Amino acid sequence: MSRKQLSPTSFAILGLLSIRPFTTYELAQQMERALSWFWPRAASMIYEEPKKLASAGLADSTVTFTGKRRSTVYEITDAGRDALRDWLDAPAAGMRMESEAMIKVAFADAGDVDQFRSTVAEIRADAEARLAEIMDRSTEYTTTGGPFPDRLPVAAITGKLLMGQHEAVIRWARWAEDALAEWTGVTPATGATVPPYSFTSGWPAQDDESPTGAASRRASRAPAE
Repeated sequence: MSRKQLSPTSFAILGLLSIRPFTTYELAQQMERALSWFWPRAASMIYEEPKKLASAGLADSTVTFTGKRRSTVYEITDAGRDALRDWLDAPAAGMRMESEAMIKVAFADAGDVDQFRSTVAEIRADAEARLAEIMDRSTEYTTTGGPFPDRLPVAAITGKLLMGQHEAVIRWARWAEDALAEWTGVTPATGATVPPYSFTSGWPAQDDESPTGAASRRASRAPAE
């Protein structure tokens, strides 16, 4: 396999291996914990990537046994570190947003206003739940430094964007809910109007607490698992 055949998922695995050696199971766990927020991938795909990296000479594999259980541990090679650095130098594809719920929003005028309100409420609930999870993770990192304290500065910058994304979704959902509360239909003929701030930057003032504050309160009330 040439470097040109490596995917962003390949480099995500290389990035994890640059921290320390992992088994494929541990790599899948780390992908879910750390990267699924912005690079969700099926576990089956993750299990195949280390083999490809090993065949390309970018990772070494060692078979270990715990009792009768067999595991393969992967470790990045010098060539793997070089490939990872070269990839970090290369331009990246732009950010993309993918949301089935937003497809429903885009075609809400094919349904009714109650459906539209329900979709926006679902979007808000999902963003609030995700933000609460991020805030819970932030508390863990602030308290313990996380699983890799030496990486905390980079993790902090990564997490702040994720936090801001979900805050923005919640703020949008509040704004949309306020607008939809006044609608009697989903077209101008049936009572839909263009809400204030639709085509300008910024948001109207909102009297209730910030999305992050609300998420923090929910996280603090969540029962410990």
